[in-house]
Amino acid sequence: MLNLLEPLGLLSGPDARAALAAGLALPFGHQAYTLARLITPAGDAIIRATELPASWRPIADRLAAPSPSWAGLGTEPAIMGVINVTPDSFSDGGDHFATEHAIQAGHAMLAAGAALLDIGGESTRPGAPPVPPDEEQARILPVIRALAGQDAIISADTRNAATMEAALDAGARIINDVSALTHDPAAAPLLARRGAPVILMHMRGTPATMNEHAAYDNLAVDVLRELAARLEAACAAGISPANIALDPGIGFAKVGAQNHELLRRLPLLCNLGCPLVVGVSRKRFIGAISNATIAKTRTPGSLSAAVFALSRGASVLRVHDVAETIQALRVWQALATD
Repeated sequence: MLNLLEPLGLLSGPDARAALAAGLALPFGHQAYTLARLITPAGDAIIRATELPASWRPIADRLAAPSPSWAGLGTEPAIMGVINVTPDSFSDGGDHFATEHAIQAGHAMLAAGAALLDIGGESTRPGAPPVPPDEEQARILPVIRALAGQDAIISADTRNAATMEAALDAGARIINDVSALTHDPAAAPLLARRGAPVILMHMRGTPATMNEHAAYDNLAVDVLRELAARLEAACAAGISPANIALDPGIGFAKVGAQNHELLRRLPLLCNLGCPLVVGVSRKRFIGAISNATIAKTRTPGSLSAAVFALSRGASVLRVHDVAETIQALRVWQALATD
C-alpha cells in the first residue's frame, strides 16, 4: 500500500451533517473530515478533503463506509470484556485466576452488556514470561466451556496454535493473537481451515522484549504498514479478509507518548478496511498522564481514552470495566449523533 489517506479535522453529529450537506467535508464512517493528509512515497501533503484528486477517491470511498460487520457483531461499536485467567496480569492481579471466579466475572460482564468476552491464560504485560500451551489450556478451557454454553461469544486470547484449536473445540468463536500469527507457524493454516474470525495485533518482538523495539520512523505509518503485511500474510494463508480485525497494539512496543500519537492517528489505520479492536483499559500510559500508579484506579482515564478511540474509528473496545464503558459509550453516542 503505497498511498495512504489520513482524515483530519474530524466532525461528528450535526456538525458533520451540516459540513457534508454544504460540500465542505467527506464522510468518515458516521463522521466527516474537512482536511486530508495524503501520504505518498514522495512525501506528505495536507489538502481540503473536498479537493481530493480523483485518483484518491477509491481510498476515500473505503473510509466513508461504516465499519464492516465482523464475527457476527454487526456494525455498531461493541464492548469486549477481558478475563485474564492468570496470576500475574498487570491489570487485575490474578483476580480471575480461579476458574469459578473467572466464570462469575464472565457472567457479570455479559449481564452488564458485553457483546463478547476475551479469555486469556498467558500474561502479555511487558517482561512477562511465556506460559506452556498445556498450562494455558488448563487455565482457560473450563472457563470457555462454561461461558460458551451460555451462548456467549468467546474470544480466546492466545498465540499458540494448539491452544487455539482446543479453545475453538471448547466453544470459542474468535482467536485474538497478540503476535498477529507470527509466533506459531501452525496458527494461520489452522484458522484458515476452521474459518474462525481472528484479531491480528501489532507488536514487535515478544512480550518479554517488545519495549526494546519501540523505535519508529513514522509511528502510525509504520504500524499500518506492518499490520498490512500481517493482513496480507493471513489472507495468503487462506483466512478470509471478512474474518480479520486489526488491533494497533496500544502499549505493545509503544512507550509513553507514542501511545498518544497512535490513538490520535487511528483513522489512518482505517485505510486497511478492517474493523479496529482497541485496548486502552488501565494501561500504563493512562497512569503516566493521570499519576495513577495502580492499574485498578485508572478507570476514569480508561473511559476517556476509550471514547476518544471510538471517535477515531475503533469498532471494538477491549475493556476490564464493562458497565462503566457501556455507560460512557451510550452518552458519547447520544452526544455525537443527535
